[in-house]
Amino acid sequence: MQVKKHVRIVGAERAQLAAAVAGRYAAGGSVREIAESIGRSYGFVHRLLEEAGTTLRSRGGNRRSARAIAVVGE
Repeated sequence: MQVKKHVRIVGAERAQLAAAVAGRYAAGGSVREIAESIGRSYGFVHRLLEEAGTTLRSRGGNRRSARAIAVVGE
């Protein structure tokens, strides 16, 4: 689904988009992945998720370096 850039989305259309974005996020999609797929910014998607009442996941990722993991695994 692509959303036109620089076009204000309001009302029912915005609520519908927020619900769709929230569903994709709940299914495991990241904010960045969703933003790229619809052609909008990270901030736009983040605001939509907040408007939809979505509880955002904490920032994730591996905080340990590959070297630290290799040393622990030995």
